[in-house]
Amino acid sequence: MTRSDFENRVAIITGAGRGLGRTYALALAERGAKVVVNDPGSAVDGAGATEDAAGSVVAEIRAAGGEAIANYGSVTDPAGVQAMVDETVDAFGRVDVLINNAGILRDRSFHKVDLADLLAVLDVHLTGSIRCAHAVWPLMRDQGYGRIIFTSSQNGTYGNFGQAGYATAKAAVLGLMKVLAIEGASKDIRTNTIVPVATSRMTKGTIIGDDTDAENLPPEAVASGVLFLVGESAPNGVILNAGGGCYSVSEIPETRGVYLGKDAQPEDVQAHWDEIRAGGYVDVLENGPAQFTKFLGMARGEWPVSTQG
Repeated sequence: MTRSDFENRVAIITGAGRGLGRTYALALAERGAKVVVNDPGSAVDGAGATEDAAGSVVAEIRAAGGEAIANYGSVTDPAGVQAMVDETVDAFGRVDVLINNAGILRDRSFHKVDLADLLAVLDVHLTGSIRCAHAVWPLMRDQGYGRIIFTSSQNGTYGNFGQAGYATAKAAVLGLMKVLAIEGASKDIRTNTIVPVATSRMTKGTIIGDDTDAENLPPEAVASGVLFLVGESAPNGVILNAGGGCYSVSEIPETRGVYLGKDAQPEDVQAHWDEIRAGGYVDVLENGPAQFTKFLGMARGEWPVSTQG
């Protein structure tokens, strides 16, 4: 990867006024990208608004000789999202990169959470990401190039107490990412997901408890992974975990499985449960229809032993 990956590329980053988003914006601008810093300046729970957050990041970029504009709209506003994309094209002529980073938290256990709060979290993390991706998609198709990042979380994969809305949204973007990776491939639109492990307003004081831990997990360490995912040689359809200098890829594996016959009864499933869920051999399927192919092959007695393991 070289500086030419980003020179004159145009990137929109949502929630870029602070934390991880700010770090992504500065890193892309330093490598020559033109950056749209989107942030309404809300609190962690989504309340309030100020132009200071996005404005200060734009000022930093310009002071360093880069090009950037601020956008203060919310990803929950469809008209505002479209206006942000239109403003980007007016200012810079195109959109090459979209990093969906905006998020809020309204944590409470499921039996206590106000449904309006849960849905508000979904509207920012999930629906907001959909709105932004849908708004840039036609532009990226027409120009034959695009890089889109969704932001997920360990809590979306594994769950966490009190985060029904957050975890639901973070799991849902994985499915969206997989679909867009398939649909955009022929137009060189590559869509990936970042799972950050970093100090931020959402993690400090909760998951990250003290300053030593915070120093070990700076947001800058995540930015390296994000820039890789939006470079010209980016992979497609990948879930990259990044934090503290550590990087890993998550897959969603499926156990080898067992053929019990088309007339199998619940008691048969129970009797073979340990075998059904056993590890050792796993399949990492490329898309949804691949599981139909797998099960049809097993039912025909044709499915080979998995080479994953």
